[in-house]
Amino acid sequence: MIYRFLIVFTFLVFVQAYSQNSFDVKLINEKALPKGVLFEGKFLDAVKWTDGIGDNIVVRTETGIHVSEKYTHDDNDGYDAEVFAYHYLVEKDTVKLLWKVYDYISDCPVDIEAEFFKDTFPVTDLDNDGIAEVWLMYKKACHGDVSPCIMKIIMYEDGQKYAIRGENKVFGGTDEKGKKYYIGGGYTFDSAFEKGPKEFLDYATKLWQKNIIQKWD
Repeated sequence: MIYRFLIVFTFLVFVQAYSQNSFDVKLINEKALPKGVLFEGKFLDAVKWTDGIGDNIVVRTETGIHVSEKYTHDDNDGYDAEVFAYHYLVEKDTVKLLWKVYDYISDCPVDIEAEFFKDTFPVTDLDNDGIAEVWLMYKKACHGDVSPCIMKIIMYEDGQKYAIRGENKVFGGTDEKGKKYYIGGGYTFDSAFEKGPKEFLDYATKLWQKNIIQKWD
């Protein structure tokens, strides 16, 4: 019971810390989801709030490492991992899917991962237009060595998608002068970020840099 309380408390702290807005963003569990909110994968977490477009729920899910019938597998050693996120608008007794994020690694015979950053699920209103920006950050990889993971930030404001794509940094060793060096870390913004409000780009850059170093379990 104490362990579950600490998990919920920690999640609430990061929601409050990252949610730079005037919305009342609340954590909800799977049992509190309205009828009609459908998803694939295993429930990870969900938040709800009300803004200028209505009552909102965003759900994040992951499959973990498994074998999916969606993909072709060359042999018995290949595994899959998938991440999903869903934004639903709640209108009286009905729900409407506004957008869905999906990514995956398939048929991987070595170390595989596809997972969200657990403490990175901000809901903001950086441009103060009364419509929330929802931020998702995750990484994925199929590698048999200590190499960077593919890393992405996907942000939606209403139905508009913004994206950063790149890779994280991993410790590469120490050079002849005793200086540590890292491998990876490059990223690119899509045109939506480049053309959008400066506040979005600044926030995205800080979020990326905060999570850029690979942390091993």
